Amino acid sequence: MSTTPLTPDTDTGTDADRRRPDGGRLEGRTVVLIGGGSGIGLRVAHQAVAAGARVVLGGRSPERLAAAAEVLGDAATWHTVDVTDRASLAAFFDRLDRVDHLLTTAGTYQVGPMRELSDEDAESPFVSKFWGQYHAVRFAAPKLTPDASVVLMSGAAGARPPGPAPAYAACNAALEGLARGLAVELAPVRVNVVSPGTVDGHLWEGRPAAAREAAFAQYRRDTLLHRLGSEDEIADTVLFLFANSYMTGSTLYPDGGYTLR
Repeated sequence: MSTTPLTPDTDTGTDADRRRPDGGRLEGRTVVLIGGGSGIGLRVAHQAVAAGARVVLGGRSPERLAAAAEVLGDAATWHTVDVTDRASLAAFFDRLDRVDHLLTTAGTYQVGPMRELSDEDAESPFVSKFWGQYHAVRFAAPKLTPDASVVLMSGAAGARPPGPAPAYAACNAALEGLARGLAVELAPVRVNVVSPGTVDGHLWEGRPAAAREAAFAQYRRDTLLHRLGSEDEIADTVLFLFANSYMTGSTLYPDGGYTLR
């Protein structure tokens, strides 16, 4: 008995496209990156532009955004925005014609023990990181294309708190729940979460050297791969979630195995 090999229904991509991390799916798309002027957001911008996308950078610092856009070239534009200001978010998205992919990494918050933080500081991860991303998606929603995707930024501390910082851990865990809820409400738009471990990059550059090195040493001991992540490794994960057209409501942990220990 003869058999006929099964082939995909359609396959219009070139071999070069299939070798790219995004499979060629970001070509000509509009990628909106709030917090894209630095850190992980900027690395995502570089990878998205290399994949043929147009990027719109958002953030509070016009100087930082302008410098990032100049390096990225003609494929990049930018507008200032503050994720804690709903009017600012509304104005930001009003300028856009469409959103094919959205990532928000912007956020400013305090982390620490319940017994030591003021109420305002304890609430700050939710005010900036949780509600900031929630409202970014809310105001982006009218501009999302039918096959758009949203990637929320959580953190491995939501699954395995590294120390006494309960509000921060709860915020990260809540973002994973938010993604599942948004995936149901916004379908067929896809909503996923990237939940990194400790990354040697922009976020830690402004912190005291002693605290930074102590945290890095602890993380190396606690993770299976015994090293920190890089911003490009997290950006790789974001681009995978942008491009994978059958993944929604999921959380990926680029954490070197931290949450397994």
